[in-house]
Amino acid sequence: MINRILIVGLGSIGKRHLRLARELLPNADIRVLRHQATSEIPEFSNGCFPSIEEAIAFAPQIGVIATPAPFHIATAQALADVGVHLLIEKPISASLDGVTQLLETCQKQGTVLLTGYNLRFLPSLQRFRDLLGEGVIIGKVLSVRCEIGQYLPSWRPARDYRQGVSAQRELGGGALLELSHELDYLRWIFGEVDWVKATLSHQSDLELDVEDTAHLTLGFVPAVDGHRLIGAVNLDFMRHDTTRLCTAIGEKGSLRWNGLTGEVALYEAGVKEWRELFIHPQQLDDSYLAEWQNFIECVSEHKTPLITGEDGLKVLEIIEAVRISAASGRQVPVTTKAQTSNVNL
Repeated sequence: MINRILIVGLGSIGKRHLRLARELLPNADIRVLRHQATSEIPEFSNGCFPSIEEAIAFAPQIGVIATPAPFHIATAQALADVGVHLLIEKPISASLDGVTQLLETCQKQGTVLLTGYNLRFLPSLQRFRDLLGEGVIIGKVLSVRCEIGQYLPSWRPARDYRQGVSAQRELGGGALLELSHELDYLRWIFGEVDWVKATLSHQSDLELDVEDTAHLTLGFVPAVDGHRLIGAVNLDFMRHDTTRLCTAIGEKGSLRWNGLTGEVALYEAGVKEWRELFIHPQQLDDSYLAEWQNFIECVSEHKTPLITGEDGLKVLEIIEAVRISAASGRQVPVTTKAQTSNVNL
């Protein structure tokens, strides 16, 4: 019975988690950890704590880490040490520092750690993966192209984009970290990334101290037959025609996922147009709600979450290789620290 919940951070994503927690667990005592002192009780909550010590004394059963990425690990480690189950917003951190220790603590405590790459819960992305996994519809996948772009000031038009996390290095901003969903679902669908070649740049006139554009080439671990899949990934904060697409190019045609419309479409060899195979338009809350349901089920029934702490670590390992490649101009291998035996992470 989950009846004590802690939400850490009350930005836009923290507020979403708070609202969904109240919707799913209406009788729970839900508290918020905020480092800014306030007498205000946030909507949907039962109160606030100003310090991690008071939050731990509350003895939460589950904790949601929704602060900027550079601050995730310190708070998560303190909660993990006392056996709290964790849902950590993506990315799991802004760097590799402390992540392995956190995973080891959760494994030792026997607690769940779910990394919040919620796109995996979209029915359209799941259908895209299933169709590719069948290996029939387009044959062997020869190449994959992935792109996401949206003009940063339009993300949250009611707020000055320059004050947001995405625009500030010290808060874990930049296209690479903020749009790392694509790295997570690509390795989920196509397997582990072996090496990267990357360029990170600030191309626009946006007032940022981080990259607004990332161009990545990914070499996936070769298949049993020796074939190596190569992927091209473009991430940016500049694009006015908001886009989220992933296209798998195969021997018999191409399969495309549209993350904005929820459509999976097929272009067959010899045919001159795309054909819709599946569509599931989603509301913004849908994937987060499914994520919460998975988290609660895993905590209650001692199951492994769809996106583990190890998954979060592996995305960070790709990101670290991207940073090294962008700085050096070289192709860089992805160094792996994650252990596949961490069942509940």
